[in-house]
Amino acid sequence: MRVPLSWLRELVEVPTDATSEDILATLVQVGFEEEDIHRADLRGPIVVGQVLSFEEEPQKNGKTIRWCQVQVAPEGQTAADGGEAVHGIVCGAGNFFPGDKVVVTLPGAVLPGPFPIAARKTYGHVSDGMIASARELGLGDEHNGILRLTEIGLDDAPVGADAIALLGLDDEAFEINVTPDRGYALSLRGVAREYALATGQDYRDPADRSADEIGEGEGFSIVVDDERPIRGNSGVNEFVVRVVRGVDPSAPTPSWMSSRLNLAGIRSLGVLIDITNYVMLELGNPIHGYDLDKLTGGITVRRAAQGEKLTTLDGTERTLSDEDLLITDESGAIGLAGVMGGGTTEMSETTTNVLIEAANFDTVSIARTARRHKLPSEASKRFERGVDPAIAFVAARRVADLMVEHAGGTLDTLGGHLGADIVQVGIDLPRGFIGALIGVDYTEDEVTSALTAIGCELESGEDADVLVVLPPTWRPDLTDKWTLAEEVARVYGLDRIPSVLPTPPSGRGFTAAQQGRRRVSNTLAAAGFVETPSFPFVNEAANDLHGSASGEHLPSIRLANALDGQAPFLRRSLIPGLLAVAHRNTARGLTDLALFETGAVFLPEPGVTYGTDEVPPLGAHPGQDVIDALNASIPPQPRHVAVLLAGNRVLKQPGQAAEAYDLVDALDAVRAIGVAAGVTIDVAQGERAALHPGRTGVLSAAGVEVGYVGELLPQVSADADLPGRVTVAELDLDLLLSTAADRPVAASLATFPAATQDVSLVVGTDVAAGAVQATLRAGAGELLESARLVDVYRGAGLEDGTKSLTFALRFRAADRTLTAAEATEAKLAGVAAAERDLGAKIRD
Repeated sequence: MRVPLSWLRELVEVPTDATSEDILATLVQVGFEEEDIHRADLRGPIVVGQVLSFEEEPQKNGKTIRWCQVQVAPEGQTAADGGEAVHGIVCGAGNFFPGDKVVVTLPGAVLPGPFPIAARKTYGHVSDGMIASARELGLGDEHNGILRLTEIGLDDAPVGADAIALLGLDDEAFEINVTPDRGYALSLRGVAREYALATGQDYRDPADRSADEIGEGEGFSIVVDDERPIRGNSGVNEFVVRVVRGVDPSAPTPSWMSSRLNLAGIRSLGVLIDITNYVMLELGNPIHGYDLDKLTGGITVRRAAQGEKLTTLDGTERTLSDEDLLITDESGAIGLAGVMGGGTTEMSETTTNVLIEAANFDTVSIARTARRHKLPSEASKRFERGVDPAIAFVAARRVADLMVEHAGGTLDTLGGHLGADIVQVGIDLPRGFIGALIGVDYTEDEVTSALTAIGCELESGEDADVLVVLPPTWRPDLTDKWTLAEEVARVYGLDRIPSVLPTPPSGRGFTAAQQGRRRVSNTLAAAGFVETPSFPFVNEAANDLHGSASGEHLPSIRLANALDGQAPFLRRSLIPGLLAVAHRNTARGLTDLALFETGAVFLPEPGVTYGTDEVPPLGAHPGQDVIDALNASIPPQPRHVAVLLAGNRVLKQPGQAAEAYDLVDALDAVRAIGVAAGVTIDVAQGERAALHPGRTGVLSAAGVEVGYVGELLPQVSADADLPGRVTVAELDLDLLLSTAADRPVAASLATFPAATQDVSLVVGTDVAAGAVQATLRAGAGELLESARLVDVYRGAGLEDGTKSLTFALRFRAADRTLTAAEATEAKLAGVAAAERDLGAKIRD
């Protein structure tokens, strides 16, 4: 909401030296947010001039210019630009006469644009300034010629006077952000009241007019026929019309009104429309004017028929919904209620009789219509937030009075009114409730004073400990004792509320699973990986390829309102998202990538239908059975962690060849994840549809499969436009953490020396090295500290179908130094277990 400063001063006492910055600082104290300050984009010298004479000079291009002699200062005085009192000025307009007073921009002035003015040679003369039009001064869009002061009632202005101040162009406006619950502040009436509330200054309500003074027209037919109320409410609560006859639509808008509208962000569109906009800004009630002579019969307010058409004021033909509320006459629809009028009855340059409409429409109905037609307007912005239902009569009469004063009209007795009595519902406010809720010891006088200041009426309830509060009609947001408490806190300043750090109960904080997920993410980030969260939306082919080991089609969750029609499914794997991120970075020249993501995947079970039509009611906590039913209506959503490596781990430099990421780096990332999760992850040979045969591993922890690691097939990498080898790993993080101990335990430091021995075992080529390693560990017992594979041999000296695996074994005891015999005995026990279980033999 933009608020011209001079306008605010008319409604509330503002210190003469207060700036827009000062007023914004004051309004912030009562809960508004400052947005901006707007000042007229022009600079003087701009003065009142009088045309002494002119000569018309036809030009070769067919245009006729006037070489004018214009007095810009009293006789015998120097002009504001330091020049002579009479300036020669070239002007192309033809709507002025000798003796007219005009606005002259002298050399050195700057007009909106910015457009600097200087003396310049044109059409054979040196034009020493410019005679300005209303549009050039920023007073409106009218550009039929230059601005004649006699047309706006300023013919008595002295020559040489400052035209900026005379026309109100020295005004400025401040802008505040108005939240949806405080629609009353979308008016000068509301903002002035809030400023008075914050400062204690005297406030004059522009809507404070008696019923006798306002009067009421009669004889005009108004009917409401709402067969489809929204939420049980009729679409219109109040509808008032008045008639003004004999208006002159060509009458100029007063300069002060044009200036204020311009500062408020509304273009001047002619005196009749300007007046309706001016009253809307002043009182907060949108007004619509009809050309009375274009109306057929009375007005009926009804819902549209499905598919009905209406051409609105912007020239667009709109197809209507049966929820749209219409203003109609006997000819059909003439306006989209509360949003925009229709083109058939709009006020124009031929209008002489005006029907003024001031109404109050249902907030939800207007909001839905404005959004349905993508047609936000100044009117809908106010109606959807709530307009004071008691102000329609005042607003209609205010428009009529201004049209009589500035457009030469006459107020007719013809008019009409339709609406129910306003019923105010009291709010029970227990004494002491606000202080206990806010944490401030407000006195009873402070509470009653604050509520009275915002416009509430107070009554004693049947219970002496309860106060009954009647909110003002312009505050539909005050609905209960909690909103009243907020108002009291706002009036006396939120800075009065003490800052008390709550003491959390023992045992609160992150769960074990949350801590585990954070450790995994922090570990990968510390290892040089970059976390890249992505949208969980993929296409069906990506889900089939990466969401199952074999690449077979498995059920996926399809979104009913997908953001991207090409990716309507929820992901079964994190790998497609990482591939998309890698592609985007590679396309921008970032080819060396170590990425990771943690997030949910969605794994619906075959044959199960998910979703529910049962939505729990608002305002009450659902029972456990309702929560269980809602949880059962969604598919399993385990959290996964995935990594992707592409490009070089070590960049090429003098004396150092480039080293590309490979499967070993992916396995290192997997082991780092295992350490962070507090589990040991085993790797075994495996297969997966998207991964290279022979370069794919199945990951397990405590005997449970938790994920996979491997190198993408070249075709899969090429389809993602990724050059070179790309390695990936993905683990079920929830499952991994569930296999871990409650808390990772650090290994104790050994104090006794280790005994090392090697062993080479011959096994079949189909026996996995990991299985041999695990069997050695189990057979050797607690003395075996580690068994590490150091060599694999196939070839001469071995039987066909066999291979030799060499392990480096390290033995250690916690309480003594081992002898060579003890280490050998443990080694042979491990070899015996491998021979028994896997058919292994010691290589000769």
